[in-house]
Amino acid sequence: MNTVPDLILRREQPAERVAIRSLNEAAFGRRDESDLIDRLRTEGAVLASFVAEHDERIVGHILFSRMLIETTAVPISAVALAPMAVMPEQQRRGIGGQLIRHGLDWLRGRGERIVLVLGHPQYYPRFGFSSDRAHALTSPFPAEAFMALELSPGALDGIRGTVRYPEAFGL
Repeated sequence: MNTVPDLILRREQPAERVAIRSLNEAAFGRRDESDLIDRLRTEGAVLASFVAEHDERIVGHILFSRMLIETTAVPISAVALAPMAVMPEQQRRGIGGQLIRHGLDWLRGRGERIVLVLGHPQYYPRFGFSSDRAHALTSPFPAEAFMALELSPGALDGIRGTVRYPEAFGL
């Protein structure tokens, strides 16, 4: 893995939404993730949206949104990490990892306790995500790709329930 010198990680600015849309379309090769971002913004579910900037160009993006875990007692607040994208020519240089760590640090700082992700089982565990930690949560996703991270140790202890993503996800 290479690194990108002088990479700047920061909150997105409203004027950058077109660039963020283009980046996600380039990274995923389709519009689905860009459309999801637009729907999450419209729904008001976005907690944070960060960009990675290099040479005054946005080369990476990550978005976090509010979600819930419905239990028999009370709903538990959680965060969805989705999507995360890096420009194709900048991939495998550590940008995505830096965005993830930056976002998780920000979430920790605001007292969030649980983050869920649907992602590559070989990639996300390096940041502490685990399909084992998500085993007691019902989701529409394959168990090996649905992972949880406790930002607060023990946050998922004894928690059983069904994940409820924002309506923007269409689940």
